[in-house]
Amino acid sequence: MPQIDRHKHRTVNIEFAAVEDLSMLPYPERYTLILFTSGRMSGTLNERPISIVAPGILCLAEDDEMEVTEKQNVAAQSFRFHPEFLNTITLSETRGYFPTSPKIQAGRSLFHREDSYTAVPRITEKAFPLLFEWFFILGMEVQAQSDARWACRIKKYLIQILGLLEDLNRNGEHSPVDLVLEYIHTNYSRKISLEDLTSCAHLNRVTLNKLFQERCGLTAMGYLLSYRLKVASELLTHTGMKLDEIAHAAGFEYDTHLIKQFTAKKGISPTKYRTISRKFSTVQ
Repeated sequence: MPQIDRHKHRTVNIEFAAVEDLSMLPYPERYTLILFTSGRMSGTLNERPISIVAPGILCLAEDDEMEVTEKQNVAAQSFRFHPEFLNTITLSETRGYFPTSPKIQAGRSLFHREDSYTAVPRITEKAFPLLFEWFFILGMEVQAQSDARWACRIKKYLIQILGLLEDLNRNGEHSPVDLVLEYIHTNYSRKISLEDLTSCAHLNRVTLNKLFQERCGLTAMGYLLSYRLKVASELLTHTGMKLDEIAHAAGFEYDTHLIKQFTAKKGISPTKYRTISRKFSTVQ
């Protein structure tokens, strides 16, 4: 059942199931993320064979056709959300000229079916504990509704989960750069030094930065900053979180550091970016 926001007296079309039995997939009018913590499952997705061995995640769109043919000792939990939950705000003054609301873009490829394998994104051993933590906190937020900004925090964790899954799916190789990219994508909210990245890649700083420049057009630490700003931008547009909360979530020690770096790299303050990105978001 949808959540009734007891703080703002509205319906929020999301559900969290701590125990997912896989008997009703896919859920009508919902995108669904299913986190498998143990066991294995086999079946068909849109008439193609599919198999998941824990730890793993299944991403289902509302119009997918899913049939589970075998389950072995499965333990799973699910988060379900209406596509409109990806919308941010209503912009009535732009109706007819711009979309009525910007939409969260992180992870949308996971629900597109040009390639059915996007439904089962790649999960690494290092990434799973973080995904499990975010999934757990997301479920607790749905149940607790501890203050008026609980739905913003749900979107924060959804952005982080979908963004990480998409990045892991995109980087399927095992080169030194891929190892560092995975480290950044799973640890960006924590303090990271260049020494951490060189140790991860087993390379010296000169070689690592040369490979990063060839692959990403940035040094390793430059990519880390760019990625943190990308996360901050998503949170600015799609949540009502305060600047200090966004700074902490994106890996900046203080909100003043976020403001300085954001303004220097994007030529606009975070506050102005929030206003403009919401008002003039283009159709994706």
